[in-house]
Amino acid sequence: MDTHVVIMAGGIGSRLWPVSTPAMPKQFLDILGVGKTLIQLTVDRFAGICPMENFWVVTSGQYADIVKSQLPDIPEDNILAEPEPRNTAPCIAYACWKIAKRHPDANIVVTPSDALVLDKEKFAADIRKALDFTAGSGNIVTIGITPVRPETGYGYIHAQGAVEGQVCKVSDFKEKPDFETARTYLASGGYFWNAGIFVWNAVTIGTQIRRYAPGIAEIMDELAASFYTRDEGRELERLFGRCERISIDYAVMEKSDAIYVIAGNPGWSDLGNWGAVRQHSDMDEAGNAVVGNDVRLFGCSGCVVHAEGEGAVVLEGLQDYIVARKGENLLVCRLSEEQRIREFSERKGK
Repeated sequence: MDTHVVIMAGGIGSRLWPVSTPAMPKQFLDILGVGKTLIQLTVDRFAGICPMENFWVVTSGQYADIVKSQLPDIPEDNILAEPEPRNTAPCIAYACWKIAKRHPDANIVVTPSDALVLDKEKFAADIRKALDFTAGSGNIVTIGITPVRPETGYGYIHAQGAVEGQVCKVSDFKEKPDFETARTYLASGGYFWNAGIFVWNAVTIGTQIRRYAPGIAEIMDELAASFYTRDEGRELERLFGRCERISIDYAVMEKSDAIYVIAGNPGWSDLGNWGAVRQHSDMDEAGNAVVGNDVRLFGCSGCVVHAEGEGAVVLEGLQDYIVARKGENLLVCRLSEEQRIREFSERKGK
């Protein structure tokens, strides 16, 4: 099986400000203090799926050099630099069209770069099962995460009667729900968090995009004439911005009748906010999660502290707070108010 892994690495992680910034977003940070960045952890969990020469990274042009430095074993030609953000459908189409030109029988996994998976063996087993299913079929498999709480921050995949670890037909996709709807999903069963991980073969995704997003397919067909030539960068600059700005969920997944899911919970999190970072970090006996060279806590509990750079951070008497420092920026915020961090980072408080 000619397997390829495509890593999408163009996001800016604004909910983890000030540590994650547009100049250096969360996928390129050791946000958990484990000695590896999130994109390096992503490569690690797929390392047994295919050889390094079959890894691809699609990222913003401004991050291409960061990718090269953090992932030196991935061929430089496999780092695809988007000239501007157009959401996930054009990003995925670009990578899959390019792979298909030289590997027409490729079986492809597409994954975000900034999630955490604790049970790598279970996750790898599910990915291999999905690859076996898509290798010789015209179907798509998405990875569903069995929910452990009513979560309003994720979209949901509905597959009534789905059994964990088995490939099952998807009924429909649901947008991010309100809390009561999420509770209903959890109680009724058959609903799974959408992890944004997709498995298909090169022919299948080409066929599906041609059917449901023909405008993007036409642009990719024109661009493909320059693949693997010195003209590719110029043609990409000319054509990519013409693509509709649309997610793969809206463009294909919600329209297609060829979507399946394999569900489970391998300890997955998108680490989309500081609460999730705290939950998946090592904590002291008072429930504090700390990353930093010199952080001193006195009478603090339930806090997440991420302090980059030199100099001490001394905190006393805080309960359930976020304290994050990077460069000249400092955030001190109650965990209960973390949904406002994007707002806080965009304008001065009063």
